[in-house]
Amino acid sequence: MSEHGSNRPPGSPMRSDLGKHESVTASRTWWDAAAPEYAAEHGGFLGDDRPGGALVWGPEGWTEAELGLLGPLQGRVVLEIGAGGAQGSRWLASQGARPVALDLSHAMLAHAGSREPAVALVQADAGALPLREGCVDLACSAYGAIPFVADLAGVLGEVARVLRPGGRFVFSVTHPVRWAFPDVPGAAGLVADRPYFDRTPYVERDETGRATYVEHHRTLGDTVRAATAAGLLVVDVVEPEWPARNQQTWGGWSPLRGAVLPGTAIWVCRRPD
Repeated sequence: MSEHGSNRPPGSPMRSDLGKHESVTASRTWWDAAAPEYAAEHGGFLGDDRPGGALVWGPEGWTEAELGLLGPLQGRVVLEIGAGGAQGSRWLASQGARPVALDLSHAMLAHAGSREPAVALVQADAGALPLREGCVDLACSAYGAIPFVADLAGVLGEVARVLRPGGRFVFSVTHPVRWAFPDVPGAAGLVADRPYFDRTPYVERDETGRATYVEHHRTLGDTVRAATAAGLLVVDVVEPEWPARNQQTWGGWSPLRGAVLPGTAIWVCRRPD
């Protein structure tokens, strides 16, 4: 599943620090509970209605079939991290790749169980990949895992470990500049009201104080430094424009905001040869 777009439950949102374990627990619990509703609302956009699925990079609707950021796929072992309903992995399989769809949420992966083409499904934490070193040719993540993990360096280090030399990791996240703006689709979402440099996570908590939903923010520079520290080369950062064909509003994403602000950043990284 491409976990892009907020579909947040009612709660008490705030900025607050929290640890790695609390972040993982909140994400697993929230996505397990949200899986059926999320699939019903967004599954078609993400590829359920397309033969062979689709790898959609963000709410703008640009697909890997259009952008070609991963490169040749035939015969390649591709790890999709934060795969959700595995629409992306099913598309990869339809292109001759050998995908492995990994997600923290069992309920999200269950959405892929009865769909074709069948792909390998693995429930695991992106920060502790259950794979040996250098066993995958490519890795990808479309709004999956990265926005929801406290330890970005740990995840990127794990991806670098399992990639073969020369392998690519392409991942998309909410464009960091959006952090400074309200997450609403209308005109109010065009006026910055908070510091871009505030890295404090967005957290929703229940009445007991338990974190129920978490998103983490890094600046562009933070991600460059984390990727470099993990031993990855940053090849490109793609900032896709909102296409005229997409008139859909999804959470804080909309054609109005998309015409003015970048919504998605797609990072193209490579493990050195």
